[in-house]
Amino acid sequence: MHMRSNTKLAIAIFGMIIAGLMVLPVAAKPAIVNSPPIAADGNILQALFLGLVQGITEFLPISSTAHLLVTTKAFGWQQLGQKDYADAIQFGSVIAVLIYFWKDIITVVTGGVAGIARQDWQNIDVKIFIGIAVGTLPALILGYLGKDILPDSAQIIAMMSIVMATFLLIAERFSTHQRGFERLEIKDGFLVGLAQAIALIPGASRSGSTLTAGLFLGLDRQTAARFSFLVGLPTLAAATLFKAVKIFKGNELPIVYLAVGTISTFIFSYISIAFLLNYLKTKNTMVFVWYRYAFGASILIALAAGWKG
Repeated sequence: MHMRSNTKLAIAIFGMIIAGLMVLPVAAKPAIVNSPPIAADGNILQALFLGLVQGITEFLPISSTAHLLVTTKAFGWQQLGQKDYADAIQFGSVIAVLIYFWKDIITVVTGGVAGIARQDWQNIDVKIFIGIAVGTLPALILGYLGKDILPDSAQIIAMMSIVMATFLLIAERFSTHQRGFERLEIKDGFLVGLAQAIALIPGASRSGSTLTAGLFLGLDRQTAARFSFLVGLPTLAAATLFKAVKIFKGNELPIVYLAVGTISTFIFSYISIAFLLNYLKTKNTMVFVWYRYAFGASILIALAAGWKG
């Protein structure tokens, strides 16, 4: 128990240090805010670093949007700080999911189609296939209609980080953690997919909202994580392709920046997926709860100290 408490404290402190390193120096020196941004026109190293941030945070329940926004604002990276760029390099995350879960995806699609043809509605592949399909539709519709409703502000991100940490805490504490992949139902896909709509709010986290929903439904931790990845794949792929096409058509950024960011995102997304699934085999999600509390609190402290966000 003492070791577990020390681990939580260490993670909380680490989260505050990381967030503080990004925002507190800016808040402490308001003059920096009015100075020319550092390499504001973008460069390869920025693209590489943002791919690292995107890849690591996309599948951990801590919000990639939040970390990308804070990073680019703190360092004054204007060109690569565009939301379209951040969304476009998520294609690397899509590729990582496809490769990591390739066998699962093929099994679900082929088994699901074959099961539907046989009208075998109790087949697990049919349930997962239909569940993902019905869960994707409301997420895509709500995502398209509400994509520009809320601004990517630091205040909203900080508050949502704390709010979603609280929901994950409640889910972790009160979930039965008993249902495995073989006990998934169609309603699970719909409800977990619907939870993606929460990710329209900056800082909520797509993986965080779907993982939390899975836990509330009584799934064990690893199943909740795997299912959240699979349910979120169609929505993530659609959003990513939409943004990538927009950038290409508008010639908004040099293609090399998009390529470097995407490759970097792929590498670190794959590592992040493998880490999370292995981690949840034996551990709970509390490390992410404490991290999100620390991250949100650090941003609020920076804003109170004068950072404009």
